[in-house]
Amino acid sequence: MRRALHQIADADPLIFRDQYAIPILDEKVKRELRRRPSILDSFYAKPIRAWMVMRARFAEDTLATAVRKYGAVQYLVLGAGLDTFALRNPYPGVRVFEVDRPATQAWKRERLQAAGLQVPPNATLVPVNYDEESLRQKLLSAGFDFTQLTVTAWLGVTAYLSAQAFAGTLEVLGDCYPGSSVVFDYGYSSAATSLLDLIIRRIVATKVALMGEPLRLFFTSESLRKDLNRYGLGVVEDVGIEELNLRYFMNRADGLRLRGATLRLCQAQIPGAVVEV
Repeated sequence: MRRALHQIADADPLIFRDQYAIPILDEKVKRELRRRPSILDSFYAKPIRAWMVMRARFAEDTLATAVRKYGAVQYLVLGAGLDTFALRNPYPGVRVFEVDRPATQAWKRERLQAAGLQVPPNATLVPVNYDEESLRQKLLSAGFDFTQLTVTAWLGVTAYLSAQAFAGTLEVLGDCYPGSSVVFDYGYSSAATSLLDLIIRRIVATKVALMGEPLRLFFTSESLRKDLNRYGLGVVEDVGIEELNLRYFMNRADGLRLRGATLRLCQAQIPGAVVEV
């Protein structure tokens, strides 16, 4: 819904263009967008929209660079939800693997069918019940190739994981081909944030807990770097709100921008000699 609202409510240039964000919504949500209640543009909601479209742009920019410069051929989307990249994929040589829970993927297929869309031939939905199944084995069974250069998008997920689940996913990603990278967002440790940020986090935590997905995992940049290194990944970029505002939201007429300092974006990479193509 927030990606869709960005397409119709925010000024050009858009941070992230997604022509499928509106069609895949159900009719009730589409009516809500057309009414555009003030809550969707509140002090709280607008920065969340900015974050969601910016992180998607960041991940797909990372993929574009990897394809153009190094010949990446796989895009792995963990916790894909209603991500639409597979529908928009401009790279004929890139295969997309979307990982999510079976119920979420069933819902996505319903939304695609209702919009007259279907999963493209070069995309594979990989249902994983994380409590009972191996992510590695499910990927292998779906045709994912650990010997090919891969970019992974892991957005809006890590804050809800246990430390064990986070480490288990890093272990799998660390086995990808040298030069492969992963983009993910994470919650900054409360010890390193301001009182205002802590208040905002408390509000967000309460809302998502009521939805059955409590916030569980936070890092400092130093602790995150250590965890990544443990599984063979090195930090390429670890950027916060101020840097991201400078990169994506300067001089906007609509006031769309990020707020606070409770979230950061990280791009990590498996070391190795990557040959430019």
